[in-house]
Amino acid sequence: MKYSQHIGIFAAFLLILSCFIPWIETPIDHKILNGINGYISESITFGKQYIAHTFFSGIAILLFLSSKVISKRINIFICFLNLSWAIKNFILFSFCRPECPIVKPGLYLIVFFAITMQIMSFLPTLKKNNN
Repeated sequence: MKYSQHIGIFAAFLLILSCFIPWIETPIDHKILNGINGYISESITFGKQYIAHTFFSGIAILLFLSSKVISKRINIFICFLNLSWAIKNFILFSFCRPECPIVKPGLYLIVFFAITMQIMSFLPTLKKNNN
């Protein structure tokens, strides 16, 4: 695809931004959790999930910008790590503990943008040699 690298970079930026919008709402205390705030109580803490997504997306952006073949191959692995982290967050945050949380659109967006990044990493734009 002609614009696969641009779409991958755009999806990486949107993935980082989706860490700031609400992911779930707890039904008992009505706390809204996202990638930055993962604190419910002393016994249940999800941590700051945006750090890993920002790290993997930042590396993926640099690899999307590079034109070397090895960087395109490494980008497939980095995008896979980002996708697996997003799926882990989806399962962890949407899991029913005493009550099931209300899932907000941000949790779906991180998985969607991670899948988009993974697909775009499989479609690199490489320059042809005329030798």
